[in-house]
Amino acid sequence: MGKMNKLGLILLVAIGLTGCAEKQQTPQKIALQGQWLTEQSGEAMLNPQTSGLKGWRGKLLSVSDGSADISQRKQLHIIEPNTAAVLAESLTFVMSDRVQQSCFAAYLNDAPDLEALAVDPDDDKVFIVVTEDATRSESMSESCFEKYQNSGSTQYPTLLLRLELQENNELLVSHVRPIQFQASLQIGDFPNDGIEALAFGPDDTLYLGMEKDKKVKARIFSLKIDDDFWLSEEFAQVTDLQLNLPKYDSGNHPINGMDYLPRENHPGYLVAAARNDNNIWLIDLAKQKETKVIAVEFYAPTHSKEENCGPWELMDNASLEGVAVVGSTIWMINDPWKRYYPDNIICEVNRVNYEKMAPLLFSMPVDPNWFN
Repeated sequence: MGKMNKLGLILLVAIGLTGCAEKQQTPQKIALQGQWLTEQSGEAMLNPQTSGLKGWRGKLLSVSDGSADISQRKQLHIIEPNTAAVLAESLTFVMSDRVQQSCFAAYLNDAPDLEALAVDPDDDKVFIVVTEDATRSESMSESCFEKYQNSGSTQYPTLLLRLELQENNELLVSHVRPIQFQASLQIGDFPNDGIEALAFGPDDTLYLGMEKDKKVKARIFSLKIDDDFWLSEEFAQVTDLQLNLPKYDSGNHPINGMDYLPRENHPGYLVAAARNDNNIWLIDLAKQKETKVIAVEFYAPTHSKEENCGPWELMDNASLEGVAVVGSTIWMINDPWKRYYPDNIICEVNRVNYEKMAPLLFSMPVDPNWFN
């Protein structure tokens, strides 16, 4: 057992002991200890606004959204999971001629709001990312707007981008396709609360997690990404899976990150991050069980010897946005919420990291008891 895991176990036991009196009322939280993402300089990563995470070739890949520092946009960052070190060379985006001639070229060449990431399970040189908020982008031409105005959600449609790794380590944005939601799904027009999570399951099924619909409920949809999917530039219509998601009387309980967890002799589960609640959802694709809600809390390392600072400090908010299932480990990364991230500052030693909007990497083992 590594040093991080030992410390995590100590914290978990301590939390379990102090919470015994409230065990009937409050679910026991799993304590997760993070590692600051660090760049080659050794300093914490500068404002990547991480919005997606997936395992890839023994590493992790992350993608940044449109509000990230300009140096972090339109690329996939490669992360060493054991150390949370960001490799010097990232995979940068270049647009294909096909995409440059599409209705969406102006937006994609500017600062697209990329909100999730998936790796093709049949070809790890192929990736899919999704866009969310295009309100700050240049408007489409009149003919393009006429063609794509009936998105069933936002005025500027959600886009799926296909990326293909080239020999020079560039990512060619080879195809783009807009998504359409049927009017009966009642998605609503919420430019910054759309698709936030992607995950590939078996049989070329792509799962899409949405933050909220008209009823302020999270939703999960699916698409079949077969050989012909990218040949069309027409709308791709999603399927509503009607999964057994948690029910709440009020408040926002969005899905912000997601990955697929296979199980033997079972369709599998989706592991989703509900960032507003500090919860992980375990969603049964067989629809036989209610979603299991796993309460977690997040600790940042201080590496401090100050009298008032322990080795770890409990975060006021973490705001998970990336989930990656790799074997029996669930990796998670946060997207610093600019409005509230400074509220985490307790020990001065971490002030610079929080003010830089530096994210942390967390991990949690899959517990077989979750499926009982």
